[in-house]
Amino acid sequence: MSSFHGAGQQASSRGERSPKLLDQVRERMRRLGMAKRSEEAYVGWIRRFILSNGKRHPADMGAPEIERFLTSLAVQGQVAASTQNQALSALLFLYRQVLGVELPWLDGIERAKKPQRLPVVLSRSEATALLGELTGTHWLMGSLLYGTGMRLMECVRLRVKDVDFERGEIVIRQGKGAKDRRTMLPRVLSEPLRAQLAEARRIHERDVGAGFGRVWMPDALARKFPGASRECGWQYVFPASTRSTDPRDGAERRHHVDESSLQRAIKSARGRAGIVKPATCHTLRHSFATHLLEAGQDIRTIQELLGHKDVATTQIYTHVLNRGGQGVVSPLDRS
Repeated sequence: MSSFHGAGQQASSRGERSPKLLDQVRERMRRLGMAKRSEEAYVGWIRRFILSNGKRHPADMGAPEIERFLTSLAVQGQVAASTQNQALSALLFLYRQVLGVELPWLDGIERAKKPQRLPVVLSRSEATALLGELTGTHWLMGSLLYGTGMRLMECVRLRVKDVDFERGEIVIRQGKGAKDRRTMLPRVLSEPLRAQLAEARRIHERDVGAGFGRVWMPDALARKFPGASRECGWQYVFPASTRSTDPRDGAERRHHVDESSLQRAIKSARGRAGIVKPATCHTLRHSFATHLLEAGQDIRTIQELLGHKDVATTQIYTHVLNRGGQGVVSPLDRS
C-alpha cells in the first residue's frame, strides 16, 4: 500500500482533483481506442465513487472505500450484478491505467455473480408477426437482427464497405470484445439493403457538396488514412437524419442513427402484434440462434455467427430448445 499512498500524496501535491482527473480518464480511454459508451459509463462511475466519498481523491483511498461503494450499490442501490461489475471495472481502469498504480488487493475483490437466466425467445410465428408490424428502416434493421444474429449496436454501426452482396455476407467490425466476424446476408434482404445503401450514398453526396461528408473513424485508422473518412465505403449504412457535432473533437459529422429509435419501434410493434413476452431488440438475436438450432445447424457454426468466445455461452440456447424437462415428454401427454 505504500506505493498507493505515495501516488496519492503526489497527486494531491499537484492539485489533481475531480474535473482534471476525469479529463485524464477520458484522454486515456480515447488513446486506447475504447468506445464512447464505455467512456461515458466509466467516467460516470468514477464520478459517483468520488462524490460518495466526500470528493476525496481516489489516490487517497483504498480497498475499504471501494468495497463500501460496491456494497452500497448492491444493498442500497439494488443494482444488477452486471452493473456492479461495470463499476468495479471502471475503478480498476482508474487505478491501473490513469493513476498508474498496481493494487494487488483489487484482484481480491470478488465480482458479483450474474444470475443464470434463460433468454427470451420468440417463436417463428411471433418473430414474423413482430417484424410485420415494423416499416421502412426499422423493418430492415429488425430483419437484420433476426436474420443475421447481429447485436443492436453492430447493426447501427454497420458501414457500407462491410456489406458484400457477391459473397452473400456481412462483416461485423469491432463486435463485443473488439472482435471482427462474418455472418450471412439473407437473400430476402438483398434488394431492400441495396436501396438503403443507395440512400446512404445520396445523403453522403449531399454532405460532400455542402463541404462536409466526413464520418467518425477509429483513431488509428483516422491517423493512418486521413482521407478515408470521406470515402463512401466508410459511411454508415443507417446514417442519422441530421449532422451533429462530435463532442470529442468538435467536428461536424453525420453519425449513425440513434439506436433508441429502433428500441422504441420494437416495443411498440410488440404491443401491436399482441406478444406478451418481454421481447427487445436482443430477443431477435436470441431467436436467430434458437431457430438455427431447431433447423439442425451445428452449435459451433452458430457460435461463430454470434461471435461467442466460448461455446458454453452458445449452449444456453440448447436449454431453450429443449422446452423444459430436457425435452422429455410428460406422462400426462402420453395418456
